[in-house]
Amino acid sequence: MQDFSEFIDSLTSGFTPVIGGDYKQEDYAYIDLSENNRDLLKLEVASAEAFSIFIEEYLWNRKAKAAYGGYNELRTLYQRSELFNNEAANRNIHIGLDVWVPAYSDIISPLDGKVHSFRDNDDFGDYGPTIILEHFENGRKFFTLYGHLSRASLQDLKKGDKVKAGQKIAELGDFHENGDYAPHLHFQIMEDLQDKDGDYPGVVRKEDLDNFLKNCPDPNLLLKI
Repeated sequence: MQDFSEFIDSLTSGFTPVIGGDYKQEDYAYIDLSENNRDLLKLEVASAEAFSIFIEEYLWNRKAKAAYGGYNELRTLYQRSELFNNEAANRNIHIGLDVWVPAYSDIISPLDGKVHSFRDNDDFGDYGPTIILEHFENGRKFFTLYGHLSRASLQDLKKGDKVKAGQKIAELGDFHENGDYAPHLHFQIMEDLQDKDGDYPGVVRKEDLDNFLKNCPDPNLLLKI
């Protein structure tokens, strides 16, 4: 069987939006939020508002409208949350793709699919409102996750609802409802959902990284930003 990463890469031939509106490929700027980014050391990362200003200035300086990045990225910013920063968890490696755009931006599905599950993961530092779609392409089932949404996005949603590629499925939330982050989409691909419902780890321990990377390939293989 074809490697899952290669399979995901084969599904699209060019830039495939997950943010609605008039964003073009050239409107995106890559951002490094790893421990190697010295600018983060000067920032109060516990403040969603301060982080929002940091993102806005980053985009302004690069004449960009959106920022993206974060796959397989070791981050220190999770130290602010007990959800990740405790002896049992010790999770600090991000395995989704973050797309930083304004709150209430439209989120669209890059592929045909259906609603698998959804939940408001409302712990501090968690996803907040989250939707997982199930897809079936070329005889293979897999899943995509959309985190940090608005609570309104979950209203009237039903498991099994069909979605088309390019269809609006949600809106981004602001920091009051998205787990207390600067507005951004956490987008992730999973081959095996491992019986999860409305949730799946997006930040993992180094000890578990290899298995998660096999199950969760780089989402930019699909989006091709």
